[in-house]
Parts: sequence; structure tokens; C-alpha cells
Amino acid sequence: MSRSRHSAPVIVIGGGLHGCATALHLARAGIKALVLEKDYIGRHASGVNAGGVRSLSRHLAEIPLSLASRQMWLNIFELVDDDCGFDKNGQMRVAENEEDVATLRTRLSIMHKHGYTHEEWIEADEIRAMIPAIAPQIRGGLIVRDDGSADPYQTTRAFRLKAQSLGSRFVEGARVRTLTRQHGAWHIKTDHDTYQTEVVVNCAGAWADQISAQAGEPVPLEAIGPMMLVTTRMPQFLRPVVLGTGRPLSFKQRSNGTVLIGGGRLAWVDRDRNSTELDFHSLAMGARTVCDLFPHMKDAIVNRGWAGIEASMPDTIPVIGPSSTEEGLFHAFGFSAHGFQLGPIVGKIIADLIARGATDLPIEPFSISRFQ
Repeated sequence: MSRSRHSAPVIVIGGGLHGCATALHLARAGIKALVLEKDYIGRHASGVNAGGVRSLSRHLAEIPLSLASRQMWLNIFELVDDDCGFDKNGQMRVAENEEDVATLRTRLSIMHKHGYTHEEWIEADEIRAMIPAIAPQIRGGLIVRDDGSADPYQTTRAFRLKAQSLGSRFVEGARVRTLTRQHGAWHIKTDHDTYQTEVVVNCAGAWADQISAQAGEPVPLEAIGPMMLVTTRMPQFLRPVVLGTGRPLSFKQRSNGTVLIGGGRLAWVDRDRNSTELDFHSLAMGARTVCDLFPHMKDAIVNRGWAGIEASMPDTIPVIGPSSTEEGLFHAFGFSAHGFQLGPIVGKIIADLIARGATDLPIEPFSISRFQ
């Protein structure tokens, strides 16, 4: 196939973190990919999530990937020449009552049974010593001290810029309309151009099912919009990221003093229009949880709220790996509101599958064929 601006050895559909990470790792392997993004890089989930770099409370199938990705995060500057705003401030899941304690103790037992020791029990006294502002009823929790948080947009941009510096190309405003395979090559038609390639990577996020369906692989993907709130600046009172157990909560304070509140509460989503509408009743319930755990937050001032559109799968784990129907097609989507930390390693997995036909990590649970 002749090379032009409309062709590349690999075309990645989707310019979120996973698409940018795939382009970077391909470039490191000597393969210069072309990334097609329908809006702009980091427009949706990758640029507006909570930025959690979390191996804590992962699905069992995700743990090997998450631990491998954590090592990459701990050396993120060496990978992308940018610290990505990463702070190894730890993540903990707290127990508010005895039911929560039982849930977390059971979780810890399962981890140990499978040989995982990265999660540890933390007593209530140590939690209160670390976070004096937390409510006194806390009974303990689980913590991963090497977890942390990062700036999602800064991270996605850093992966994009590093990939570009190694020869990858990015085209924004290029919504993929059709994907067809003819005479051993993929033909990708956008609103304005047609592209050709030997290999396609589907990193299209909440729109990935529209790509996979054209390859004969329909999936039960749901477009969701996890909501976030951020307050005005407050005096520093919190270093680790705090997660709820019986009630949904993700709670962290940034270095500038603002407090970011999430936890999986969902907005209404219209993916055809790229739009979301916040559910203020649900947000109020989340605010009540925050005030129960951090009573001084009743005086906090909410600055703004938003929701990013992303893909959720019925079993809450992603699709990662080769197509089950077509050669030269790979998938990485459906991260169900917890894909940010996995971004660096998923890009490496897909690049390894393309460049050398194998990955060293167990990806069988993520096969797209599980939905067929």
C-alpha cells in the first residue's frame, strides 16, 4: 500500500488516553500510527474524569494489568517527558459501619487468596491521624499507598505529544462513518476523507460499538456520563483519595485546594449530540455523603459540575484484544468509568499484539467474543 497522508500501517480510531497510549507504544516499536479523533484529543472521558490512578478495588481480571500499569505511572516522566500531574498520594476505601467492614475484610481475604498483597487494612486511628477532618464514625478501610491521582487532560495531551514526537500523526474532527475491508486492506471513511490501512485499532470509547458492529461484532455497550463536582479553593485537609464502600463516593483535594467529588453518579447522556445533562437530585445525594464523611464540607462552595461520556459494559470490565471476526482489527474500549489508570498498559498491550503478535499479560477475560 502506498503511503500518503490518508494511509498508515495502523490507524487508531479514537484520541482518548487509550488511543494516544496505543499510538505512543506503536511508535516506540517503530510503527508510526495515524489517530483519527471525531472531536479533539481528550474531549470525552479521558480529559474530564477524576484522574484516579487506582489499583485499589479492581476486578480480579484487571489486577495484573493494573499492577503493571502502576509501575508505568511511577515512572511516567520517563515515558512521556511529563509528570502528568501524578501524585502518589494513596487511595483508600473507608468503612462507615460494620457492614462496610465485613465487605472490605472479605475483599482483603479474596485478594490474599489470589496472592495479591497490594491492598492492606488500615485501622480507624491511622485514618484519623492521616485525615483529621474525617468523621469519627469511620471503622477502618483498605488502602493502597502507591496509588494516587493525576491530571487527566494533561496526561492525555502528554501521551499525544510524545507519540507525535516519535512520528505518530493525529487528525481531529474526523468522525469515522464506515469501516470496510476490501482486498486485504481496511477502508475508513470519515465525513471528509477516506483512509487506508492494514490494521485498525478501535479505541472509540462510547462510540466503539458502532465500529465493532461494522466488523460483525455487536456488543451491549451503554454510553454513560459519570458526574463530577469541583469546589472553590479550601484550606488543605486531605492528601489521599477517599472512596466510599456502601455509598458511592470518590473524593480528593487537589494541590490548589479545590475539592473534586465523584463516585459514579450518572448524568443523562445523548451521545449522538455529544451532550450530557446533570442529575441534580443524584448530585445532592452525593453531597450528603460528602458531608456525612467530612462535616466541614457543608460550608464548601461548588464551583461547577460536568459529566464526560464514556462506555460501560454489562460486566464492568473492558474489551481488550483482537477481533474475533476480522484480521487486522483490535479493540480497546468499554472501561466502565475506571479506565484512566489502565491507559498506559493497555496501549502497550495493543502495540505488542500488533508488533509481535503477543502480550505478556492475561487478556482472555477481556475478549470481545464473550458477548457473542
